[in-house]
Amino acid sequence: MHILQIRRQPPGGKTLARFDIELVPGVKLYDLKLIRGERGYRVFGPSIGGGAAATFAPAVADQLVQLALGDVSHNDDRH
Repeated sequence: MHILQIRRQPPGGKTLARFDIELVPGVKLYDLKLIRGERGYRVFGPSIGGGAAATFAPAVADQLVQLALGDVSHNDDRH
């Protein structure tokens, strides 16, 4: 699993970054959102027609958060 691209969001909101990731070779997800909420960091997939286009088991979500935070935190003092 590795991040293909990460786009930091402007400071001041809950959304820290949006990113694209390759979960396994040949399986890519685009425009995931890393947020900082009241209960910590979370990752959300994009929505389609008002519903979730992707959801993640807790262990996978934790891995996604750690990968995205690593990329966002590098050279970024907001955390």
